[in-house]
Amino acid sequence: MKTYKAFIRADKTIIGEKIKEAFSSVLPITVIVLILAFTVCPIESGVFLAFVLSSIAVIVGIGLFTLGADIGMTPIGQFVGSSVVKSKKLIIILPVYFIVGVLITVSEPDLQVLASQLGGAIDKYSLIFSVGAGVGLFLVIAFLRTVLKLKLRAILVFFYLVVFVLAFFVPASFLPLSFDSGGVTTGPMSVPFIIAIGTGVASLRSDKDAVSDSFGLTALCSIGPILAVMILGVVAEPVSVDANAQTVINIVDSKQLLQVFGKALPEFMEEVAIALLPIVGVFLTVLSFNRSINKTDLKRILVGVVYTYTGLVIFLTGVNVGFAPVGTLIGNALGSLDYNWIVIPIGMVIGYFMVSAEPAVHVLTEQVYQTTGGQIPKKALSFSLMVGTAISVGLAMLKILTGIPILYLLIPGYAVALILTFIVPDVFTAIAFDSGGVASGAMTACFLMPLAQGVCYAVGGNMMTDGFGVVAMVAMTPLIAIQILGLVYKIKLVRLKKQRVSSAEETDEIID
Repeated sequence: MKTYKAFIRADKTIIGEKIKEAFSSVLPITVIVLILAFTVCPIESGVFLAFVLSSIAVIVGIGLFTLGADIGMTPIGQFVGSSVVKSKKLIIILPVYFIVGVLITVSEPDLQVLASQLGGAIDKYSLIFSVGAGVGLFLVIAFLRTVLKLKLRAILVFFYLVVFVLAFFVPASFLPLSFDSGGVTTGPMSVPFIIAIGTGVASLRSDKDAVSDSFGLTALCSIGPILAVMILGVVAEPVSVDANAQTVINIVDSKQLLQVFGKALPEFMEEVAIALLPIVGVFLTVLSFNRSINKTDLKRILVGVVYTYTGLVIFLTGVNVGFAPVGTLIGNALGSLDYNWIVIPIGMVIGYFMVSAEPAVHVLTEQVYQTTGGQIPKKALSFSLMVGTAISVGLAMLKILTGIPILYLLIPGYAVALILTFIVPDVFTAIAFDSGGVASGAMTACFLMPLAQGVCYAVGGNMMTDGFGVVAMVAMTPLIAIQILGLVYKIKLVRLKKQRVSSAEETDEIID
């Protein structure tokens, strides 16, 4: 108990800093929504108040979650990753990695949000467990890639070719859903764990490619769900699949507002507990075989798990109670305007600031900064993600308004991303493809998806082919944006080397 209190006292300053960071991330999107609410998209006062309170919850939730990820989830992932590999027995390693992949996926809150939007021929749990199996399989493939020192580029090119060939045999209503599945599975629960596993496995290697190979697990784990849902669509051969409309509760007074939060909170307490328990169970099981963690560090990790749990419960309650209904209302209002094309620039602005509020993005940028020794600044990485997300949301809104098939956007986008893998440094390719899944997290699922579906409903579009797909777009454009950052970095490095050579030659001439 004394140790726990000591940790709490030591973390007060850090929590304050984390909440300040979260405040600066969430404030812009909150201001944008408020501006829209007082101009072109009026919102009921009760829903408006729920959004304001939810914004506070999101800020506090992100702050606690990121601290918990730093001191709890990341060390757990690194410990599990390195401990399992040390056994050097594939008969143990591969099943454990598959099970871990399934467990962290089926409990991912973002996937639950996506699955809840569906009805019709495909059962919700068939979708969830198919996606889980896809992630588990590709986590095994990602592990083998790291250990066997295979080029990430070659694996990405091969599997994305498989994805786009298979896409021509999948029902049209399943394509946006398939690509959305790849984005939502790498959310706030799974990303810290998957990234940390990659770091733990790569830490056992001492070669020059170990750093770049520590990334890429999230990228590969995003492909598995796409293929799994495509295969599910082919096998199930659904006659029709309908999306469920987002229900917006008209909150009339403060008592009803309290009831809405009171109903949502226990649901997410249970949901996050179900998500965390399997991960903690895997950690304790591995710990029973490898007791290399001292009691102080173990207590610190468990405190981190408490922070993670508390932060994620508060965050998910906030985004679901306040952000999702407002997203639907704003989308519906913008789509109903005579000049509804305005949803494209507004969507881009929202997307630009939205990504900085994703909890998993904070985990990725911190991991990149530490792993590369500060060579890739957090601000440069965040800016690239923000630009990429802005473009993706703009394209998603254009798709809804015009009815453009999603493959017309995804095939050229992924073609450019895969071509860039042959030009930029390997570490940027790995980070870029990781960032795609990370950017499309809880905020995307709980705000941008309802926003897109609200627009789709207003313009009379097909909800399955047009209303879905925004997550897929958000997962795609960062691949290009981050690799362009890598290209700029490479050009600057070449120029710096030339300057050093030139300076050395001048020095030699002076000496002579």
